[in-house]
Amino acid sequence: MKITSLTTYRVPPRWLFLKLETDQGVTGWGEPALEGRARTVESAVYELSAYLIGRDPEDIEDIWQTLYRGGFYRGGPVLMSAIAGIDQALWDLKGKAHGLPVWQMLGGAVRRDIQVYSWIGGDRPSEVAEAARERQGAGYRAVKMNATEDLHYLDSYAKVDAVLSRVQAVREAVGQDFGVALDFHGRVHRAMAKVLLSELAPYRLLFVEEPVLPEHHEALVELAARSSVPIALGERSYSRWDFKEILRRGGVDVLQPDLSHAGGISEVRKIAAMAEAYDVALAPHCPLGPVALAACLQLDACTPNAFIQEQSMEIHYNEGLKPTDYLADPAPLRFVQGRAALPTAPGLGVTVNEEVVRAASEGAPDWKNPLWRNRDGTVAEW
Repeated sequence: MKITSLTTYRVPPRWLFLKLETDQGVTGWGEPALEGRARTVESAVYELSAYLIGRDPEDIEDIWQTLYRGGFYRGGPVLMSAIAGIDQALWDLKGKAHGLPVWQMLGGAVRRDIQVYSWIGGDRPSEVAEAARERQGAGYRAVKMNATEDLHYLDSYAKVDAVLSRVQAVREAVGQDFGVALDFHGRVHRAMAKVLLSELAPYRLLFVEEPVLPEHHEALVELAARSSVPIALGERSYSRWDFKEILRRGGVDVLQPDLSHAGGISEVRKIAAMAEAYDVALAPHCPLGPVALAACLQLDACTPNAFIQEQSMEIHYNEGLKPTDYLADPAPLRFVQGRAALPTAPGLGVTVNEEVVRAASEGAPDWKNPLWRNRDGTVAEW
């Protein structure tokens, strides 16, 4: 079996799909998404195609090594997202060729299902208590929301109080036995993060994500030493070498590699094993589409330190779309009581509706994240 062609589709709201075809008619799908940089990653995928055409798609590890080491300049979000989507498609293709879900080829299942959490609140969080109560009623046992609006290096305690008020409202709405995670989104600088983590301790949060930007890891270590709140990090790290440094420095309780940014199933499998050796949990990042989520569920199935899975069915970026809108059958990504069952179909376990994808790709808009500014006009972290 040889790879004969690849095709990409940029689709709303901000996703990129990849289809690999072979001379035996077996196809594989991946999602080499990088939110806000879809065209750039699409170009990288086509640049890498020279290493793919004519190759046996079963040689996944050698292809991965070729894509990564075949270029003198390596790593980073663009290249690793391109590799990630290709890797997902190769695993999908191989599973279909052998009639097995990917998790069976990775050593078999370690669980029956996995908990998923739902997003609430939007970019500038509001009406979170009502949304949390609604998700609880739908069977979810955990939610995540953005913690803050934009914050300056040192900012108003009124903004701190607003964060605490929202968290308290959610906690009162859903009770104590319910997971509430806060995403600081890298919006918070060191000084304000110290204040917020101290004030948030009584609310028994599931975790706080990116309390500071990942490049400020020395501050993260200091924050971890001061706080009892579990700290999560990893959506903006792209390889096992990036995560090696995170784990070595410490301070992180939950790793969040993204299977569409961090080299795909092959690479995140290795990152997860490294995290397990450091007694660190895994919660794959996935505010993306159906192929990315399907890849996550395959990894979750066979990864003992995976404990919860992000998904984007209700996320505010989707603008009326759901990931399952691009599937022929939504059943494999249907949740029951806030849990996802292990995929059973071959490959990634989902069937992409190519006709819908092709139609959606015509004139698809280029999504860009907002550009925020502080009151004094300086650019704020989004």
